[in-house]
Amino acid sequence: MFVNKIAISGASGFVGRNVGRFLAEIGYRPIVLVRKNRVNFGKTVISKDLSEKNLPSQLRGSLAFLHFIGTGRQTAEHDYETVNVGLTRNAISLCKRAGIRKIVYLSGLGVDIKSTLGYFISKFKAEQEIIRSGLDYTIFRPSYIMGKGDPLSSMLSGQIVAGSVVIPGSGKYRLQPVLVHDVAQVVAKSIHEKQFSRKTIDLVGPQTVTYNRFVRDLVGKAKIKHVEFEQAYHEALVSRDSQFGVDDLSILVGDYVGSHRRLANISKMTFTGYREMLKACSLS
Repeated sequence: MFVNKIAISGASGFVGRNVGRFLAEIGYRPIVLVRKNRVNFGKTVISKDLSEKNLPSQLRGSLAFLHFIGTGRQTAEHDYETVNVGLTRNAISLCKRAGIRKIVYLSGLGVDIKSTLGYFISKFKAEQEIIRSGLDYTIFRPSYIMGKGDPLSSMLSGQIVAGSVVIPGSGKYRLQPVLVHDVAQVVAKSIHEKQFSRKTIDLVGPQTVTYNRFVRDLVGKAKIKHVEFEQAYHEALVSRDSQFGVDDLSILVGDYVGSHRRLANISKMTFTGYREMLKACSLS
């Protein structure tokens, strides 16, 4: 039994991979829970839904459970209630069966009890499951997490290849991108440091920018095309191949901003500036 074991669900995703590798580099021993795709760090454990009877014995002794499983698009097979809420319940149960006292969860910026968006409702319900669980917790509500190969940059790169980068509607809605390496450092701090205990924290970068500016700064001289929001929304409704999902668009134009100052004060970190972050996820 190792005192520096960390359990991570969703470790094959962009954030999970980066956080897991960082933790391994600084001396932790990640136990990574994935459905099928093995990762190249830590000890891989295959799990379909975090409910298998053999899991507690493999995770026992872990300092924390980093719950990074989630979906931003739903289908008949993978709906929000099953993935975002149901698997969070399973993660809580697993923590209790394995004797893990701390859970760290990635929710979403804009989550609120008053939300009417299905994605946000599911994230809020998952947050409440964690808060009521009796476990110590840190819930992060991230804006767009950026870095080499992040989902948003990858989508924009695909649009460049297709001929033009699409900006739905006015593009005046805002985001607060944060570098994934900074996210990994914050998560590492949240495992041990008491100021993160039982807190819900916006995980946002130091600069607020419009989507217009962000796209232009990131894609350089690539062709940019504005499309009517109704057109983008219709495409998202009728085509599973759409670059944007229905809820992707709703979140994007929701113009959600959070408190970077509170994050910086709690973490006692200096975060990567906007320009440096752009270089880190360059599409060139």
